[in-house]
Amino acid sequence: MHTVEKIGGTSMSRFDEVMENILLGGRSDDALYNRIFVVSAYSGMTNLLLEHKKTGEPGVYARFADAHSEDAWLDALEGVRSRMVQKNAELFDTDYERSAADHFVQERIDDARDCMQSLQRLCTYGHFQLEEHLMKVREMLAAIGEAHSAHNTVLALRSRGVNARMVDLTGWHQDAPMEFEDMVRKGFESIDPATELAVATGYTHCKAGLMNTYDRGYSEITFAEIATVTSAREAIIHKEYHLSSADPMLVGTDKVVTIGRTNYDVADQLSNLGMEAIHPKAAKSLRRAGVELRIKNAFEPEHDGTLISQSYVSDRPCVEIVAGRKDVFGLEVFDQEMLGDVGYDIELTRLLKQLKLYVVNKDSDANSITYYVSGSRKMVNRAARLVEERYKDAEVTVHNVAIVSAIGSDLKVKGMLARMMSAMAEAGISVQGAHQSIRQVQMQCIVREEDYAQTVAVLHRALVEREGYEDVISAA
Repeated sequence: MHTVEKIGGTSMSRFDEVMENILLGGRSDDALYNRIFVVSAYSGMTNLLLEHKKTGEPGVYARFADAHSEDAWLDALEGVRSRMVQKNAELFDTDYERSAADHFVQERIDDARDCMQSLQRLCTYGHFQLEEHLMKVREMLAAIGEAHSAHNTVLALRSRGVNARMVDLTGWHQDAPMEFEDMVRKGFESIDPATELAVATGYTHCKAGLMNTYDRGYSEITFAEIATVTSAREAIIHKEYHLSSADPMLVGTDKVVTIGRTNYDVADQLSNLGMEAIHPKAAKSLRRAGVELRIKNAFEPEHDGTLISQSYVSDRPCVEIVAGRKDVFGLEVFDQEMLGDVGYDIELTRLLKQLKLYVVNKDSDANSITYYVSGSRKMVNRAARLVEERYKDAEVTVHNVAIVSAIGSDLKVKGMLARMMSAMAEAGISVQGAHQSIRQVQMQCIVREEDYAQTVAVLHRALVEREGYEDVISAA
């Protein structure tokens, strides 16, 4: 009857509040237990260890991968050591906890430094190529941030009299990697949730290598696997915000509604738009295991948050969320040779995958197909050139667009798409494209990039506020 709960890096950086709101939350004695926590590295720490997620500024890993001498990355690693020790000083007042936290950091950083120096020396010999080992180095460095956070959490809980125990899934000093599920199962085989509060690392070392597939989305994959393997009653993600009917910054905090319930279909649509309630692969694991997911605001613990389940459908058809993304390019391919050739776009899809362009959606007619992709302008332009080289008669055009979706667990009501288009026409917004699937969990429109914010506000006003669905959306 336990829960598995994940706390993200941004929340962990406000640790005193996390301790009072979540980890303790006014509980005492037995009420403290039957909970398993999965924690991420403190905000910004993984950026220092790898590279900055948004700007690409190199961290230890990026410097090591490009380095011809150890000086290029060693200073960065020492910078991480200093930042971790500084974080320990911020968290712990007593000498015992701070000394224990610092010792843990020193040991992990020293191990990583020795390993990387040895690898760099080894790869001066022609038989060994650094590129073959870089992913393992990347995983090792990421693991340090996760272990630091988990170890500190356990120290802090024990200082409050909680029987806390760290579950280190990073595989540090492990003889050989195991399968992912086996690694998680082994980590928890001796844990008694009824008497111990387990704190697990968000990174799990395994044969497949989580970062090979999920890169920096690995913590939610670990979270979902723990919930599945331990047969959790409920999985909970603590975020810095509520899952709401729209972005409050675009619509207004007084207009948005916190969603009480929804289903995994809706969560998948949000993931496709880059607004993950949870990583889609993690959601898939929870869905298959029949584990319900709750999204809670870490700093409003009294609120029940949003419960996501497989079977939920709103009491009446309604739009639950208006969301979108504006970092989108429309890659339009016009070719009269396309007509009747069902395999025409196979090579196109393969090309976009090779360039690591994320396809948000696509549409087609008799002689054209448009991919709506997310990625750098440089890569999109390169894709356009390669398509023109591959298809000599094709005309390729790149459009700067935004995608806005009206999403709900049940949109099967006549006229809703018409109301969507009418509201945009009344607001003077030019619709570049529109789409509604047979499954009817979302209506999607393509607009000019500069119209994104207005489109979200207009659709929320027309489909949520004006329709009076607040009671349905917020129902627990």
